[in-house]
Amino acid sequence: MNMKLFSSYSLGPLALKNRVVMAPMTRCRAENNIPTDLMAEYYAQRASAGLIITEGTAPSKNGLGYARIPGIYSSEQVEGWKKVTQAVHDKGGKIFVQLMHTGRVSHPLNMETDARIVAPSAIALSGEMYTDQEGNKPYPVPEEMTSADIKEAIQEFVSASKNAIESGMDGVELHGANGYLINQFLSPITNQRTDEYRGSPENRNRFAVEVAKGVVEAIGADKVGIRISPYGVFNDLAPFEGIDEQYLALVDALNELDILYLHIVDHSGMGAPEVPKSIKQKLKSAFKSTFISSGGLDKEKAEGILEAEEGDLVAFGRPFIANPDLVERLKENAEIATPDFDTFYTPGEKGYTDYTVAVAH
Repeated sequence: MNMKLFSSYSLGPLALKNRVVMAPMTRCRAENNIPTDLMAEYYAQRASAGLIITEGTAPSKNGLGYARIPGIYSSEQVEGWKKVTQAVHDKGGKIFVQLMHTGRVSHPLNMETDARIVAPSAIALSGEMYTDQEGNKPYPVPEEMTSADIKEAIQEFVSASKNAIESGMDGVELHGANGYLINQFLSPITNQRTDEYRGSPENRNRFAVEVAKGVVEAIGADKVGIRISPYGVFNDLAPFEGIDEQYLALVDALNELDILYLHIVDHSGMGAPEVPKSIKQKLKSAFKSTFISSGGLDKEKAEGILEAEEGDLVAFGRPFIANPDLVERLKENAEIATPDFDTFYTPGEKGYTDYTVAVAH
């Protein structure tokens, strides 16, 4: 039986060899926020995916959140990413970098000394963040962004996207999900400003749209995707009144920019509330280009989504951690290995590049 999952797909100018997307996953293996040879090996091992989306990558020093995450704002980082893109392309893969400005989800110990923690409003996240130096620390209250800060942050995304293309990336994914900076503007929980960036859905969408517009103008619409998480609860967010209408308005604005894809997060498989099927269907109907579905998928669920035309591509996250040859395992109905949760975010090759390949490419 010919499964859609393994059929080729034209993602704008890119010919994908299958419809399996490796979802972005924070792995904390960068050194001094610079991508390493180990990271190049990790991504190359997984290059049989139709498309790889990298871990969240800081577009600026203010965008650094977690310990040991990579950036793409310095020449050293660009050189590091060149090794990654070369390694993936040598294996016939395609790769986008996910640009993740973490906003208030940060701690000074995880940042450069002159960086600032900025957010739409001066509202701290509850709980604590891990730091290599001092373990868990409470989240600080972020600085409310001025108009100048907002313009600067947009420009940081633009510069990072240019750096991404220079590093050999096939495109960029804007991280508008999971409670990071773009999502902080989208949500009335974190956005309590008094200017043109708050209040109406259009105003809360403004930052996301301005970032997307700037990046599209810099590198071309056919190299830009965005990830969103309506109904997401990560990092203290929650559904709010009028959420469906706001996200549909966001999609309308993104359609005008002709961006390449819309990637929907559904973390219900990890305990978050389920994203209602109705809003997924509305967003898919409204969005005029490629729609990427994700969320606790296995082979059958993924194929079902493609057959029902509920998504054009399907993203797998954690299965790719322990199964570098996930596509081959899915094809051959081979056993899917379980990852070691204790090494998701630890430094070094253990639990990163040392998982075995069971099925020959």
